[in-house]
This record gives sequence, C-alpha cells and structure tokens, in this order.
Amino acid sequence: MTTWQGWNRFATTDPPAPPRRGDPPRTTEERLAYHSAFVTIRTPAIHALATQVRTLMILGRHQQTTARPSLIVTGPAAAGKTTALLNVGRTCHLAHTRKNPPPPGSAHAAVPVAYVLVPPGATAKTLITEFARYLGIPTTARMTQTQITEAVCHTYTQAGIQLVMIDEIHRLNPRTTTGAQTADLLKDLTERLPATFIYAGINVTNTPLFTGTRGAQLAGRATLVDCGPLPARHGKREPFRDVITDIENHLDLQEHKPGTLPRHAPYLHQRTAGRIGSLTRLIRQAAITAIHDGTERITKTTLDTIRLDHLAETHHRPHTRARSR
Repeated sequence: MTTWQGWNRFATTDPPAPPRRGDPPRTTEERLAYHSAFVTIRTPAIHALATQVRTLMILGRHQQTTARPSLIVTGPAAAGKTTALLNVGRTCHLAHTRKNPPPPGSAHAAVPVAYVLVPPGATAKTLITEFARYLGIPTTARMTQTQITEAVCHTYTQAGIQLVMIDEIHRLNPRTTTGAQTADLLKDLTERLPATFIYAGINVTNTPLFTGTRGAQLAGRATLVDCGPLPARHGKREPFRDVITDIENHLDLQEHKPGTLPRHAPYLHQRTAGRIGSLTRLIRQAAITAIHDGTERITKTTLDTIRLDHLAETHHRPHTRARSR
C-alpha cells in the first residue's frame, strides 16, 4: 500500500463481508479466508480518529499562510494504530472519489490519499524518496534531496493529495543529525503541501520526535489521538466487552453460541492487556482452530490453547504465576 496502485487497490476492494442471515453457508476455505482477513472492528480509537480527520480537513481546507493542523496517532504496539489509520484513509479515499469521479473518457482517478512508511534508519533523502515512490515519481541516485522534494511537492499538489498518512514515525530521532534533518523535511512538507498530515507510531509522545525545539513545532500543530489499551470499565460502560461482542457477532462458526466470549471479558482483558490487535488476533486464531478441529465454536479451553504475540504473552505470564501461587 506504499504505492498509489497498491493503495487504490486496497481502498477500492470491498472489505470482507460478515455472514448474513439467509445467505447460503460458505465453504470451509471461504470461512478460513474470511477469518484470516476479517472485518475492521469499529473501536473508540477509529471513531475518534475519523471525527478528528473530518474536522481538521475542513478546518485546513482554505488555510493558505501556515501549515494545516495535523494529527498524531499514538499508543503501544498491537493497539490497532495502523488498522485505525488505514480505515480512516480508505473512508477518505472513497468519499472523495464518489464526489469527484474522473471526467468521461479519462482513465485517471482522483488521488486524495498518500500512505508512507518511514524506512528504518531514515534520512531526509530516503524519506522524501518514499514520498516519490508512492506516486511513481522518477528519481535517480544523482538527484539531490532538494530536487526530489521539489518534484514531490509539485506532483502531490497537481494530483490533489488531501490526506498524507505517515506510519512508523517513531523511527525518527531529531536528536541525531539525520533525524533533525528529517524532522525539518516533514515541517517543510506540511507548509508546502495543501494536505492534512497524520503521524502514527508507537508511544510517540514519549520519544524525542515531539520534544525539543523541532518536536515542539510538530507537536504544536498536532492533535493527539491515543490508541491505548481499552479499559475493562469506563464509568458505567464496559468498552472492552463491547468490542468483544462486536467481534463475536462477526464470526462465521456453525456451532458458536452468542454471548460466550463476552462472558470471558475479564479473562480476555488480562490475556491481552486490553490491546485490540492482540484481542482480534487471539479470537481469529481461535476461530480458525475451531474450523480445523470441527468443533465450530470458541470456548475458554480453545482460547487457552492459543499462543499470543510475545508482547501479550510477556504481560500475561506474571499474572499466571501469581494466580498459581
């Protein structure tokens, strides 16, 4: 998705469809493929991000003299940051192309969204080259950073890019020489491109990226969206249980009893530390296991057999030992 062709294919391909009452049963392979891709669960973070993006894009639409306001999506690993980012980007893409279809006879679709990954050990030149690669702007090793930047700013403006999403932003460190130059590049781009910028990364508010003189310039223009772990309770609400219920409602298992997974919300919260990425992976793996072994349902016994990602397992292990003692 870090090229326009790949992003356009992602944005315009229908997402996986959950089973609907009255539909003929799907084959085993179709159901395995469905649980592998699965639907995007509308978490509080996705809702908050969508609302902020819509508001800030309107706010900055006619801003001419300074950089438009931006967004920072932060949170721990496996918290659903990239999922939220891609979901909002797809929504923006589809909304824009519906309102602005290509002229009759034109094969060129609108290009409203750009998605760029910060490469490991990024320098200003390697990062701006990633921007160029997204739209297929030709570059050579002999081109200077300034030359590539000029080409990117011209082409992005002509293409009508309105939303720039920069993922893995925690890889930048402005306290180093190359990191400082890269942070300056980002500031330059936000001032030259008529687009709203979203930065996403792991716990970026605790990194040098948004501290110090350069960091303050970025942070001073950005609204924070926290994709932190969901609490088991928030006042009278139980947001984590609500997400579990939503996931369960989208399963395609023949013998699973609705309400089974929400009853295990405390156990699931302890195992995943409230991380949405870890939760969805655990339940999807359990669903695939249930299809393979023929039980067609998820029980706590099934969940106990599933190994989680290392981050979640590391968090869960001390609680297991304490309970054993």
